[in-house]
Formats: sequence, C-alpha cells, structure tokens
Amino acid sequence: MAFTVSTQDDTRRLLVLAVDDELHGLDQLRHCLESNSHVGRVIPAVDASEALRLLGSEDDEIRVRKEHGLPPVDAVFADINMPGLSGMEMSRVFASLNPAPVLVFVTGHATEAVNAFDLGAVDYVLKPARQDRIDKAVSRVVEKLRSSQGQQAGGAAESVKTDDEVIPVELAGTTKLIPRSSVRWVEAQGDYARLFTNDGSHLVRIPLAQLEERWGKAGFVRIHRSFLVALPLITELRMGQGGYQVVIGNEEKILPVSRRHTRELKDRLVGSSRPG
Repeated sequence: MAFTVSTQDDTRRLLVLAVDDELHGLDQLRHCLESNSHVGRVIPAVDASEALRLLGSEDDEIRVRKEHGLPPVDAVFADINMPGLSGMEMSRVFASLNPAPVLVFVTGHATEAVNAFDLGAVDYVLKPARQDRIDKAVSRVVEKLRSSQGQQAGGAAESVKTDDEVIPVELAGTTKLIPRSSVRWVEAQGDYARLFTNDGSHLVRIPLAQLEERWGKAGFVRIHRSFLVALPLITELRMGQGGYQVVIGNEEKILPVSRRHTRELKDRLVGSSRPG
C-alpha cells in the first residue's frame, strides 16, 4: 500500500493523482510517474470533475489513508488548462484539505507559474513531460512530505488549520464549490449527506460520520444520528413532544436531538456561551 514516504522508512511509496484532459499527455505523465521508484500507484483522471469524484470514491486505499489521518493522495500532478473546472480551481480545493496533498502543475503554458506557487505548488513542469523533469518534481514532493512530517514531530501538529474547507458538488454537469462556512446543518441520506445552506441544499457522497470528524473543530456538532449542525447557529434547545429539539436561526428550522447526544450538546452550548 502506497502510504506517505516516512522520514525513517523510505520503502513506502507514493500514491499520486494525475490529471490531464489530453489523453496523450495523461498517458505520458502516467508513464513517467510509474517509472519513478518513489511512486507506488498512479490514479489517472481526464478532468477536474473526475479527479474530485475519485478522491471522494470508495477506493480502498484512499479510504484507509483517510482513516489514518493522511491526505487522500500524497501528490497531485495536474494540467492547468482543462474544460469546465480548471486545474487551478481544482487545486484550490485540494489545498483546502487538512492534511493536503502536495501540488505539482504539468502544463504547456508558463504564464500561470506565479499563481501556481501562490497555491503552494512545489514544482511547475512544462509539457511535454520528460522523465528527468518528472523525477525532479517527484523528489521535491518527497522532500516536502519529509519536511511536513518533521514539523509535525516537532509539535506543529498542534496548530489548528483555520482555512475554510471547500466541498465540491455536482450540479447539472458542472462542479460548484460550497464553502463549509455557508453550511448551516447537514442531514444523513444513506452513504450521502445533504448540505443545507442559505441558497438551498446540495447532495454529496460523504458519510455524515466523516463530516462530523472533519468539521468538529470548526464548530459542527452531532445532535442526532441523522443530523450535524453548526453550533453557533443554534438559537434554542427546547423540549418537544418526542424529546429535545434545537432551533436553527430565527425558527427557520427545528431539528430533533437524540437522547445519546443531549448531554454533550448541552455541555457544548453552555461552554460556548461562557465569556472567554
């Protein structure tokens, strides 16, 4: 299994996502990556929408990595100019993940280099991809991963990332980016979750338990097996006919609170109301 390269164990190999809408360019990039001894597996995608779907898929390796607190892939090698969602827009989604994969751009245009490095990309490779140039980019990925792991070992892992996470959702064949800060509550729908915002609702293929884990530090609290709510938006906790309920905003939504979550919710509400 191609987990992140360790500072103590260089035998672990990288899981890499390669994204290019030109099939010849994608095949060439994939071949160069698979020929590198640091790379264990390459996942190809023909555009940004497919890449985002793959990262949210039930792929066994991606799932296990997430369970271990790793990014879904170690690195993303992406073209910039693609139809629909561009490589730059896609990479903003990747950069918002915590932890985030390492970014490398592979493109036929040099004009976006400044924007690429603003996103934290470690390299910018011009097409056509050459083995020696991809090898150099992979080496930079490995160095970045080692550096990040060293910082975590030194205590940097205690810092909390405050960037607003972005969730990609599919709408009529296009990909829309939904900021976490715009989500008011989430409802479980099988293996999916429906995000409710001021503008409507959006169905995403993410289990509610996974969102609870990812968004807990951002102020979201589980109130029921079917509901996750932004704690600051709860204006009232009251007893209803079937048990406790919470009121969201100005009576805009009333949601049930299960018995098992009532005590924790009360503690969170009391704690959030105390003066700092």
